[in-house]
Amino acid sequence: MATKEEIMQTLSAVKHPAINYSLIELGIIKDVSLENEKAKVFIKFPFKNIPIKEMLINSIEETVLAMGLEFEYEIQLMNEEEKQHFLYMETKGWRI
Repeated sequence: MATKEEIMQTLSAVKHPAINYSLIELGIIKDVSLENEKAKVFIKFPFKNIPIKEMLINSIEETVLAMGLEFEYEIQLMNEEEKQHFLYMETKGWRI
């Protein structure tokens, strides 16, 4: 069975489609909990209405399912500090 650390390590390869950073580096994937064979991923978005929300969730889900685990998620909004970090990383890593 996979460990939380192995799941986070695997998820660190999931990149944002428009920003040259992983979802973990951007603070979108915040944490994972593991119960039996189910990975629950805690996702934080900087804003309420993210146009590519489903695309991002699907990329996380595909990665978790490929590990042979069930997928569950919880969405939260970033606090102001997390949002500022995201915006800084977005500016720094935006793909033109």
